[in-house]
Amino acid sequence: MNEVVPTHHWVRGGLVRDREAAMERLGLPAGPVMVVNAHRGLRGPYTAAGTLVRAMVPDVLLRDRKLVERYDIELLSAAPDLRSVVPNSRETLTSMALPAERTRYYARLRTTRISNGLVEFVRDGLAADGPRVLVVENADRAEATDLEFLTALVRRIDPAHLTVVVRSGGTGPADEALLAVLAARARVTEVRQADAAGGPADAWAYVASDCTTDEPAPRAAYEALDPAARALLHDRRAAELAERDEESLRLGAIAYHLEHGSDPGGAGVPAVFHAMDHSLCNGFYEACVDYGRRGLALVDPRTEHDRWWAFTKGVTLSLSILGRTYEAEKLDDQARLNSVKPAVHMAAAYNTAMLYTRHNDPEDRDEFKAKAWLNSAIATASLIENRSDRAFQSAFYKNGLALVEVNLGEPTEALRLVDEAISSLDELLGPDEHVLHRSVLKNNRARVYLSLGRIQEALADYAIVIREDPNHAEHYLERGNILRRLGRPEEAFEDYARAMRLSPPFPEIYYNRGDLRLNEGDTEGALADFSYVLELVPEFVDAYVNRAGLLLEAGELDAAEQDANTGLGYEPDNPYLHAVLGQVHAEREEFEESRAAFDRALTADPDMITALSGRAALAYDMGELDTAALDLGHAVDLQPDDPALRYNRAFVHQDTGHWEEALADLEIAAGLAPDDSDITEALDTCRRKAAAAR
Repeated sequence: MNEVVPTHHWVRGGLVRDREAAMERLGLPAGPVMVVNAHRGLRGPYTAAGTLVRAMVPDVLLRDRKLVERYDIELLSAAPDLRSVVPNSRETLTSMALPAERTRYYARLRTTRISNGLVEFVRDGLAADGPRVLVVENADRAEATDLEFLTALVRRIDPAHLTVVVRSGGTGPADEALLAVLAARARVTEVRQADAAGGPADAWAYVASDCTTDEPAPRAAYEALDPAARALLHDRRAAELAERDEESLRLGAIAYHLEHGSDPGGAGVPAVFHAMDHSLCNGFYEACVDYGRRGLALVDPRTEHDRWWAFTKGVTLSLSILGRTYEAEKLDDQARLNSVKPAVHMAAAYNTAMLYTRHNDPEDRDEFKAKAWLNSAIATASLIENRSDRAFQSAFYKNGLALVEVNLGEPTEALRLVDEAISSLDELLGPDEHVLHRSVLKNNRARVYLSLGRIQEALADYAIVIREDPNHAEHYLERGNILRRLGRPEEAFEDYARAMRLSPPFPEIYYNRGDLRLNEGDTEGALADFSYVLELVPEFVDAYVNRAGLLLEAGELDAAEQDANTGLGYEPDNPYLHAVLGQVHAEREEFEESRAAFDRALTADPDMITALSGRAALAYDMGELDTAALDLGHAVDLQPDDPALRYNRAFVHQDTGHWEEALADLEIAAGLAPDDSDITEALDTCRRKAAAAR
């Protein structure tokens, strides 16, 4: 009897009931099955992931409380309803900021880190007698956060541990990353829609499904009602859901029903704004854009200016962070067109400036245009009557201008601006006012100090911001990088370790620690860190470079070749990966392939020492001494204090009869590496042969 190989599944096409009927054909493992509905209309961001962890957490708390504590950020991000049983032990100034004082927002990639943390919680938290099959229905209607979670789940979870069945209508979710993972890791089962009608023609059934059922009859009954009757059904459903007092429902179905109920302007607008603001504060930027646009459709910019501007701000910021800068600038222009309020024009000017200095693609950035917009914001802020408000707004915009000055190559002017902003806030604000932005200013000043080479002053500022915001992981990452540059590896290790404990899985921290371990000779630890980085982010090319190099040194040629080729799939012109292939082929004595790989490396980077010396060694072995001499000559010109390069070039000089040049290289090499016995012996031999040749 043939053994069934565990695999994930993708069931696509038909209606929900058709996909459910197809489950019997999949040959799934025995044991409990958990089904979650990923439709974003139910609970908004992380509808599927939140449903899953809400079901798991009570049991995991009994078995392994520390696991829940380790992933508290991820769990509360996906399922805010768990706040009563999962305390957040890692609050930061960013997470605790009052709405009026919020000036720092999460990075776009934070949701990727959260998704990876959720996957690890699911992997490690499954009970021995728990579900072994997870069915995720309506993946084609999932919100972006769930699509990211599903991508990581299918990619990282062993189907023998948990078999994931992704179910979707039509051709599936319009998400390239998830589609690629499903194509690589899941068995596809196509489903056709059955002819038989399903369910009664009941409009309430459609609304009670939170308008997520795909059965045609209930939807047709709902659409046949007059608008007032439909609105009353939405009111009824919103009231039912509100009685459950679950925060995640306010982010999905409740907001939707109030938006479509009998009072969209009265009850719907604040409900949709709450969902938008929650998404903005947590870094769910795709959801924020969706809610914001829905809110804008409910308000009139002429008669409801402030509500219109509240939605516009959230959408514009989210679009900027997502890199959808053309859409963001159009909204800034619309704000300038619709409003005569100074606060709106200040904010729109700042937003536009950030597009031109930070968010636009590099070819579309314009630092002078950014500076012009920031000067406009600063000029308007100077007219604010209240001294404290004037100080804060001016400091905020001067901080933005400092970024522009750094990008223009004027760090001294940037430092003056940040110092001025810090001093004015310290003078005019109380110690508990705008704590977040004052920390941001000091963090930015530390970066400017670093660019000026004023390392100790940078470290002093990092000490302050870490004391003020001790759970902010990026502070430790940045300070660890400085300590590493200063040759203080143990302190850098400590900062990296602290950053890891404070953050959901953060690839850059593990990469930097792996690089540090590599430099300190801990190849096993470095290999583990680089491997974990690639588990988190398969397209992290620098991790392929370093891991391939380690594998090459260990003699694992096939694995090194695989890493190099995989990395080149993401970055075809990466010279380091081509150089790895050149070395792999050289070890196998595949000389033509080796030369071609080194040629590609040097086409991408003509000054790459590894490729120059590798191609020179290959040419030397093939008797092409002139080529070897040229490549080694170029390498020595680039790195004249490398004894190995001079040692190798000396042999080329000897073989071509250039004894004086050989002696010169070996004497310099011996001075650079006096304890290297190979160089000393080669120098003695060369002296004898040179004397004999005279």
